[in-house]
Amino acid sequence: MGLLALGTPLEWPDAQKAADKVRQWGIEQLLSIWRRAKGKERDVLRWGDEIEYLVVAYDDQLHKVKLSLRQADILDALAKDEALQKQGGCVPELQHVARKGEPLPTFHPEFGRFMLEATPGKPWGIGFKDLLDVEPNMKWRFVVQNLFRGRQITKTCSRRTIAKEHMEPNEYPITLTTFPRLGTRDEFITPYFPPSGDRLRSQFLPDEIANPHIRFPTLAANIRARRGRKVEINVPIFKDENTVLPFQDPTVVYDLHKWPEDDDVRRGAAKENHIYMDAMAFGMGSCCLQITFQAKNITEGRKLYDQLSPLGPILLALTAATPIYKGFLADTDVRWNQISRAVDDRTPEELGEKPIENDRWRVPKSRYASNSTYISQDARLRKEYMDPDLVVDEDIKQRLMDEGMDDLLATHFAHLFIRDPIVIFGEDLKELDLSKTDHFENLQSTNWQHMRFKPPPPDNSIGWRVEFRPMEIQISDYENAAFSVFIVLITRAILSFDLNFYIPIPNTTENMETAHARDAVLKEKFYFRNDPLPSRPIKSTTNGHTS
Repeated sequence: MGLLALGTPLEWPDAQKAADKVRQWGIEQLLSIWRRAKGKERDVLRWGDEIEYLVVAYDDQLHKVKLSLRQADILDALAKDEALQKQGGCVPELQHVARKGEPLPTFHPEFGRFMLEATPGKPWGIGFKDLLDVEPNMKWRFVVQNLFRGRQITKTCSRRTIAKEHMEPNEYPITLTTFPRLGTRDEFITPYFPPSGDRLRSQFLPDEIANPHIRFPTLAANIRARRGRKVEINVPIFKDENTVLPFQDPTVVYDLHKWPEDDDVRRGAAKENHIYMDAMAFGMGSCCLQITFQAKNITEGRKLYDQLSPLGPILLALTAATPIYKGFLADTDVRWNQISRAVDDRTPEELGEKPIENDRWRVPKSRYASNSTYISQDARLRKEYMDPDLVVDEDIKQRLMDEGMDDLLATHFAHLFIRDPIVIFGEDLKELDLSKTDHFENLQSTNWQHMRFKPPPPDNSIGWRVEFRPMEIQISDYENAAFSVFIVLITRAILSFDLNFYIPIPNTTENMETAHARDAVLKEKFYFRNDPLPSRPIKSTTNGHTS
């Protein structure tokens, strides 16, 4: 989940005018953090997982399952529970209570009104006990949400009470990447709302499917307004002996005339032999498994960012779990490109469809895409590994380097800041506050790459962090815990054995595309280093790290 704030959001024409100011202030906030935290040392390894749930409602009489749009009600009920408050609470956005004893798992809103995000109440360490506690903690989160059928054996009575009171008896959370019937022409949500509202302007989904927090509908509307048309998501249809070819998505209506964007399908937005979707919610309504690590210092964080990056497509293929859209079997297995297209705000000029006249450059990737930079000052990082098509704001890069930031890291942030801020609150434009990171996070949190390098917060309370983002959510807690721990152990191996996974960035980009193929992990080939082991001997030091 990205940055949540309150205020008066600017519609796109006004936001576009303020974009340069937000970029400049964001860089100043980044530099303020850089000055304070660039020498921050000896942070202990901590890590946390983030799981997203779909909340569904079962109708036993009609034998139907629908998405439940009661996210706000569920979070409110959790926040108001006095028993949970006495234990420290579990909804940080709605509570201001002191954490006590063993922290409860925490719950957060997400883009879809049918989604919940859950994280552990405190960061994990790397001891055996912590690693073995991950799966039980995930199950604990299920119990707190009351999404079992009352059969869960709990350690305390309060959990059973929570399991009975905070959700409707017929509601459950499931860990699926996407709801298979999202966008079908029958009723797939409860309560029901008709499609084609002012913000999404989708012919399949209502505006009410998005979180009502003003950031989310504004994000969707301004992405649509910036690109000059609705987002276009076309997923190839799975073809078997019964597939009628050419396949034309039968859910598409071509004679709608409510919004100017209804012309999109008449101009060819819905491709032949593809499943067509037209709204941000088809992407950001997907669930995933993400892992964030705190490094001991910036050097270690930059190393982990680089070395985990080539592994992203492999883990995407290993966790593939998205075979269905709008009730149709797809010829792909993962969610990534669908989310990428769902938030693709590039204009026709940036996409290369028209010559550059008003925009600054052609942008090869959506703002939700695979990484385009390496940032570690590692002697093994060769110039030929870098992205030859990387777009960088040279003025921003120079500003960062003038303050002492090295070329690699300055290039990374100057690349992120080629984007426009999509959601700007008018109240935030009055005065630059270097004790905050709101303008920096406005750009940082809406560059959804498969790795994210995260500076410490202004209070320096935690260290430099790296977020691993490509994995798909799995059906069971066992699988989600297994992949979480697996990534943690990989980071330990990278640091302990000084592993080298560097490959050219264009190869990682191609690997991300390869990961979308059906059964890619079994049938496809990926670029990978022949020998990731270092050429020099490994010498262990007393603290367990290499020298």
